[in-house]
Amino acid sequence: MFYVYLIKNEKGELYYGYTNNLRRRLLEHNSSKSSYTRNHKWQLIYYEAYLERSDAYDREKHLKHYGQSLSHILLC
Repeated sequence: MFYVYLIKNEKGELYYGYTNNLRRRLLEHNSSKSSYTRNHKWQLIYYEAYLERSDAYDREKHLKHYGQSLSHILLC
């Protein structure tokens, strides 16, 4: 299973990503093992599950490309 996820930090900043292990990836974000999300406390606010890696990758790319991704998720 592959996951596209949305996390938010204490400043309200959003980060979109995809992974095959959601728990591990969230721990990596919160332990500063990810350069972009370093030095912040992140909370998972949304995720979608996919059977194929390519589907999750395409969805993540789509969400990152459009400026109003959060509103797109909430409307779907």
